[in-house]
Amino acid sequence: MALTKTQGVKTVIFPVQDMERAKALFRALMGPPDQDSPYYVGYTFGDQNIGLTPSQDRKGAAGPACYWAVDDIRASLQALLDAGAELVQDVRHVGGTREIASVKDAEGNEIGLTHDG
Repeated sequence: MALTKTQGVKTVIFPVQDMERAKALFRALMGPPDQDSPYYVGYTFGDQNIGLTPSQDRKGAAGPACYWAVDDIRASLQALLDAGAELVQDVRHVGGTREIASVKDAEGNEIGLTHDG
């Protein structure tokens, strides 16, 4: 049984080496981005968020990371750590009321958490 409530995967972050090339590809699929900065380019499709971040910001992660929307980000993060996950990014504010955190599972896959307060 889950210790905290989740609304499922709401955000997928893709690490990219060439932001302009990636933006052109995603623009063809989703139109212009809703958020466009050097460190994050974001697209919204319904209640799904798709983000692009410079690959060096992902500390060696090779593929996209799914971010689970949770009701209590600190409790969810602690539950994952207690279950053996390795901390990648502690809880931090990334704009507005949004907080994110991430861990790696035993296989090295990144699992992200997000909370909009």
